[in-house]
Amino acid sequence: MSRIFTVCLSLLCLLPPLLSAHLIDVDAGQKECFFEDLHQHDKMTVTYQVGGGGHLDIDFWLADPENRLLGKQIRQSTGTISITAEKDGRHEYCFSNQMSAIADKIVSFNVHGIIYVGEDADVIAPIEREIRTLSNGLQSVKDEQEYIVVREKTHRNTAESTNSRVKWWSVVQAIVLFSVVGWQVYYLKSFFEIKRVI
Repeated sequence: MSRIFTVCLSLLCLLPPLLSAHLIDVDAGQKECFFEDLHQHDKMTVTYQVGGGGHLDIDFWLADPENRLLGKQIRQSTGTISITAEKDGRHEYCFSNQMSAIADKIVSFNVHGIIYVGEDADVIAPIEREIRTLSNGLQSVKDEQEYIVVREKTHRNTAESTNSRVKWWSVVQAIVLFSVVGWQVYYLKSFFEIKRVI
């Protein structure tokens, strides 16, 4: 029992994930940049989803410490970029809304990764390897669930907006229908009236 506890504790100490979930507003014509300090062979994954504003698209790029582009996605509503650091230093990733002059964007993004443990570290026990695999799988499921929640919110807002428009259009149609019926009754009534000339 204490061996399993020791393995789990060492796993937590050796592999603290770079895990964080964020929700940011990117103003029209602006960009928001963030950074992570990585060491050689560290792995980092950035997933994002545009949850509101304009056409639900944004530009995204990730650069190494020498400003060399490691990945770029233009006008995407959702995306994922994974890298393995080739050198130590500050890796920067940016969300840009500079293509839009009017609409602000709401972006939800996650950053997670694995700190590299060299070959000279203690031999990894099979249970520790399985725990790492499960941890990575659970992180993927969590990211997918967050993506689904944002998509559901966007679709719900669209459906409620459509329902509201249909309701008001039905009210306008009913008013027009009753107006036309009232006018027809008045016209037919005046048509059948007898007009006498004295």
